[in-house]
Amino acid sequence: MTSDDPATAATPAAGPDRALLDEIERYYDAVPRAAARVEDFGPLSLFVREGAGWPYYARPARGHRGPAATVEDVRRVLARQRELGLPEAFEWVAEHDPLLRPAVEEAGLAVHEHPLLVLGPQDGPQAAAGVPDGVTVRVLAADDPAIAHAVAVPHLAFDEPGTGVGGAGAAELAAKAGVLGSDGTAARTAGRIASGHTVLAAAFEDGTPLCAGQHNPVGAVTEVAGVGTLPSARRRGLGQAVTAALVAHARATGVRTVFLSAADEDVARIYRRAGFRPFATALIAEPAGTA
Repeated sequence: MTSDDPATAATPAAGPDRALLDEIERYYDAVPRAAARVEDFGPLSLFVREGAGWPYYARPARGHRGPAATVEDVRRVLARQRELGLPEAFEWVAEHDPLLRPAVEEAGLAVHEHPLLVLGPQDGPQAAAGVPDGVTVRVLAADDPAIAHAVAVPHLAFDEPGTGVGGAGAAELAAKAGVLGSDGTAARTAGRIASGHTVLAAAFEDGTPLCAGQHNPVGAVTEVAGVGTLPSARRRGLGQAVTAALVAHARATGVRTVFLSAADEDVARIYRRAGFRPFATALIAEPAGTA
């Protein structure tokens, strides 16, 4: 079951720090609420985005003290997602809600595991990150003309997953930035920067962003997300440099806990070198074949 009460919550016998786990859980519940309405399905909550932007997902209902979600609960949410034309998707932290996975899998979804790493209040300072010669890393203001290109970099990075050098370069970046500038994505990001919901940082060389990422603070907790390097510029330490800039900004503005989820163990190793420590497992469930 999902609960903020350690006496009633289902947790593994040995697992991550419960207080920090609950802090991250509160964050995960809070973030979508800024742009979505919440539909109640008992032990589950469905976040339905209002307005343009990437669609949200379902996840465990924070504070639920009844029985754990069953396969029937999951199927009710899936039916509602199909009715609304939304992706059939669930996201949660395995160690906080260990009983959800069997129900989700019985409902026919495939579950993907992603290492969740943290820099908590008790952790020391982040390891220093070197910046290659000729590269500068900075946080972008809401009126920065480079926002569209900076937002485009992770899109191209995730289109060519992995850590090896890829093909997408300056031409692909310019084309993608044009798309994101015209479809409103860059403007929405600028709005989130202006409102304080998002901090965007990028590594530049000769005026071109080669790596970018963001953190999204809620109170004293933030998640580093969407850090991606232009495939043709990989293997230069740019991801670590951008992550270090985001963490430094978060710490300087009063954030106590910084966390992230990595695509896989290869990517997690990069963040461990930056000072993050393994903490838990983020789970994403979706229909088989859509990963």
